[in-house]
Amino acid sequence: MTTSAIGDSEVVDEQLNPLPPGVVGRLARRGNVPLCYLGDPVKSAEVFRTGPDGRRYAVPGDWARREPDGRITLLGRGSSCINSGGEKVFPEEVESAIKAHPGVYDAVVVGAADERWGETVVAVVQLRSGHQELTLSQLQEHCRSRIAGYKVPRRMHLVAEVQRTPTGKPDMRWAKQVVTAS
Repeated sequence: MTTSAIGDSEVVDEQLNPLPPGVVGRLARRGNVPLCYLGDPVKSAEVFRTGPDGRRYAVPGDWARREPDGRITLLGRGSSCINSGGEKVFPEEVESAIKAHPGVYDAVVVGAADERWGETVVAVVQLRSGHQELTLSQLQEHCRSRIAGYKVPRRMHLVAEVQRTPTGKPDMRWAKQVVTAS
């Protein structure tokens, strides 16, 4: 999660109406917004939209919440959001809680199919050197003090190294393979 003050940004509902502080919605940028993606009219229509106020917005798919002091907290990408029992779980928030554990060097969180909840939260964890063991129950106890109970990982996979893309982002395809392979 990232919190910052952004002058040309707003948190909006699906119709591009601004939302009050504390309500989760989509991050939208107004002002100097491109007209389209060259050669991609479908993606352009999804991202570059005109609101009911007549203003143009770029709505890239990020979930956010405006804070009472006006700052915006970025919660995560809509495409990576985990839907567990009807609740939205943003992997970035869970990853931050996991990485705060002194034995964790790196972590990636993904959703895995679950018969009861639709999806369940799964952590792929790389331990710090010198730490030999971390159990799921230890990780869950640690996370419960930082995030809501429904966001706490229900499964964990320990790996020698968390794979990242050349740009440093978590390799979600690799993480999904780790989760589904076992």
